Amino acid sequence: MKKTKLKIYESYFKKLMDFILALMALVILSPLMLLIGVLVRIKLGSPVIFKQERPGLNENKFTLYKFRTMTDEKGGDGQLLTDDIRLTKFGVFLRATSLDELPELVNIIKGDMSIIGPRPLLDKYVPLYSDYQRRRHEVRPGLSGLAQISGRNVISWDERFKLDVDYVDNITFLGDCKIILLTLKKVFIREGISSNTSMTMEPFLGNKKMED
Repeated sequence: MKKTKLKIYESYFKKLMDFILALMALVILSPLMLLIGVLVRIKLGSPVIFKQERPGLNENKFTLYKFRTMTDEKGGDGQLLTDDIRLTKFGVFLRATSLDELPELVNIIKGDMSIIGPRPLLDKYVPLYSDYQRRRHEVRPGLSGLAQISGRNVISWDERFKLDVDYVDNITFLGDCKIILLTLKKVFIREGISSNTSMTMEPFLGNKKMED
């Protein structure tokens, strides 16, 4: 299990650094975010911001903010169509460039998230976790993380959880800086956007358990 004695960087400086960097990024990128918001409103409709509850630190729920990337198109039965139909070319572009994630800067400023940490997954996955997998919630979720620079949506769930827990056990300032730089590289070359069988990421079914 994770050491009870936290490192100085993780305990005192990481959250402060997150706040300062996220605030600076929000100010600098606000014109771009305004433009994206207008385009989302024109191409996809409202609401511009997608909101969803996600489990964060200690599995406490928070509201995640992202730019909308899908339409609300429904079939004859009144149910939403599948993601691959509702995800437009513009939405694919936003996801490929990670521009849809920019509103999460607000989550970081609020203290819900960190710049680097395990990505916040769906709340419905929590009951499916093994004790090992649940350890990803020992830290605040991140805008990017070790799993994202190691394959993003193309790696398996087992690999993803192992990387998340490896990060939890080995948080360092230099490690976070490295992940930030590699994240920028991944975004630039648009690598690992989709899994082999899905437009984004295959759902977690909870049928694979990992040993501690």
